[in-house]
Amino acid sequence: MTDFQCFEITVDDSVGHLRLNRGDKRNAMNPAFFEELPRAVEQLAEDSDVRAIVLYSNTKDFTVGLDLKESILHFEKGSVAKSAKSMYHRVLKLQQSFSILSEIDQPTIAIPTGYCIGGGIDLIAACDIRYASSDTIFSIREAKIAIVADLGTLQRLPAIISRGDLSELALTGDDFDAEYAREIRLVSRVFADRQGAIDAGVQLAKRIAANSPLATGGTKDILRSVYEKDLDANLDRIALWNSAFIRSNDLGEAMTAFIERRPPKFSGE
Repeated sequence: MTDFQCFEITVDDSVGHLRLNRGDKRNAMNPAFFEELPRAVEQLAEDSDVRAIVLYSNTKDFTVGLDLKESILHFEKGSVAKSAKSMYHRVLKLQQSFSILSEIDQPTIAIPTGYCIGGGIDLIAACDIRYASSDTIFSIREAKIAIVADLGTLQRLPAIISRGDLSELALTGDDFDAEYAREIRLVSRVFADRQGAIDAGVQLAKRIAANSPLATGGTKDILRSVYEKDLDANLDRIALWNSAFIRSNDLGEAMTAFIERRPPKFSGE
């Protein structure tokens, strides 16, 4: 298996294990994370022995989201138009890093534990099934850092949770716990602790792997065509939106407030 900075992959009993492995940074998503994720997924998907994939963290926290200290939100030098065009194509590439989990034939099971923040929601939303431990804390955090979630959360969650629940969580950026996540059907099941959730997710993957890969791949493909009918167009729309507004004063204030460890003061400009 290829060596990665941010991931560890193994195969056991027809199940591919994709582990977030940047525990010293609480699996914050830096540029290397987005470069490595699709390569790691492809490596597992191309293995004929792998019939299902589980995605979880090697340490307590699943991910705290975007790494603001190694941010991908930098601007290209030059004109506003050049910068916007560059950002647009960058967002499309980042989206594909997560979309590959939905596009491969093998069913994918996300098992968030600890913190699952911001980009973590984008990541688990791209998976087919979600289990969690009782200590998991979720947040669609982007509104708190003056951006619109652009890697799949707002496009995929309408097929998973209700509009009212999604609107409340996306507009406030509030934290919510695993029991509430189960109540709104973001996750299918909640387990007492991290290891219990991982064990249950792996056992589920083994039951799926015991079935015909033609049948599981076909079932996933049909469900994707039903639930993701307008996905590409909606992902493109948010990429265009953020490329136009990403240079806002509010984003600069959010970054400064994070560094200075104070609440941001947004102006809407």
